[in-house]
Amino acid sequence: MEKLWAQVSYEIPGAMADEISEFLLELSPDGVVTENLMLDTFSLDCVDESPIKTVTVFFEADLHLTEKIEQVRSFLEKAGCSYPGFSYKEPSIRYIKEEDWSSSWKSHFKPSRIGKRIVVKPTWEEYDHGPGDIVIELDPGMAFGTGTHATTRLCMEVLEKIFFREGPYGELAVGKPVQVLDVGTGSGILSITAAKLGAQRVIAIDIDQQAVAVAKENVILNSAENSVKVSDMPLELVEGTHDIVVANILAEELVKMAPALIEKTARGGFLILSGILAEKEDFVLHGFPAAGIKLAEITREAEWSCLTYRRNP
Repeated sequence: MEKLWAQVSYEIPGAMADEISEFLLELSPDGVVTENLMLDTFSLDCVDESPIKTVTVFFEADLHLTEKIEQVRSFLEKAGCSYPGFSYKEPSIRYIKEEDWSSSWKSHFKPSRIGKRIVVKPTWEEYDHGPGDIVIELDPGMAFGTGTHATTRLCMEVLEKIFFREGPYGELAVGKPVQVLDVGTGSGILSITAAKLGAQRVIAIDIDQQAVAVAKENVILNSAENSVKVSDMPLELVEGTHDIVVANILAEELVKMAPALIEKTARGGFLILSGILAEKEDFVLHGFPAAGIKLAEITREAEWSCLTYRRNP
């Protein structure tokens, strides 16, 4: 019998999008999409943040569907108290056959500009790039999104500034970064970004086998296999030091891995830390000892923070 899926969409305050998305991913690892209702997909230079966003989750249309929708309702009514103007609205539900499901979620993803030069383009979308654009093709797989979450965007923006010696990195950078280590690579987007920005050797590691498989496919898709090597190698087994180490993982894991992350950063190199909720920013700052490294920049988007350190020369 052909499986049936339910595409369940909620309209919520934009500021609530990350919180509800994380909850929905616990209920359904099969796909969560956040759509900005004011996004003009034909003009990447004119993106307005909408006060209202649509978050869509895909559930199997089985006996547990009603129970899951009730769980979401309870979560929203409880969490909504922290967001002015929130009122619970019943979701819209669309039923999709198995054969149509994998393509349905893709309709939400469009090309997205990050920083000044980087454009992330899902493989199924057309995009006419302009002079100076660095285009990244991405086929993320439903478990990894399009790579344009705030935590990833913040990392990409810092990478761009380091490679082009912009902002605080104009005076700090010593030579062009050659070697990059991407810890917790996911879809591989940060490794691909580093390679397209000019890194000669990128090591991308992840403990999730599915992530490793997806990242390898995306590296090939972007013709970056000569410079990017993806594996499930543990951090402690990675050899040498690197001009840039980037880790986009949970705050608690960053602090736990602090000594190893610093050790893998070359002297004079940069350590980029993301995946940090604003409320955990101080926790991470206190978790990285001042000896040997110096904070270069803190960037923020929505409720997320990105900390960039420079290791002493």
